[in-house]
Amino acid sequence: MILALDEEFNQHEVDSDFMGLALNYLEEGMCCELVFYEEKPISVELPTIVVREIHYTEPAVKGDTSGKVMKIAKIKPTGFQVSVPAFVEIGDQVEIDTRTNEYKGRVKQWAMDEEAKFKFLTDIKRLLGP
Repeated sequence: MILALDEEFNQHEVDSDFMGLALNYLEEGMCCELVFYEEKPISVELPTIVVREIHYTEPAVKGDTSGKVMKIAKIKPTGFQVSVPAFVEIGDQVEIDTRTNEYKGRVKQWAMDEEAKFKFLTDIKRLLGP
């Protein structure tokens, strides 16, 4: 089912029966390690923490911002369900521990308008030199 390339661009097909919970977090282009037995891939080891976007979750109940109330959310691209704090919303990026399926935190994102991005990139180029 899963087609993987190694550092020499050899292709390996991994049977989905051996994938276990890894199927809940795999996405195209993701780096992970294949485990081999007798030269055949038998499983996939994922990074300990992955960042995924919340695809769907119910709106939070107003007034409860303690972070102790949990709700179910579906993540992209698999639709796998994880428990997240009530303040998490659709579109949020969250960190999930792939060993325990536990929410670890919301990924903070900083935004820049186009002018700020241009200035930032120009400053970086100037610092790096020709």
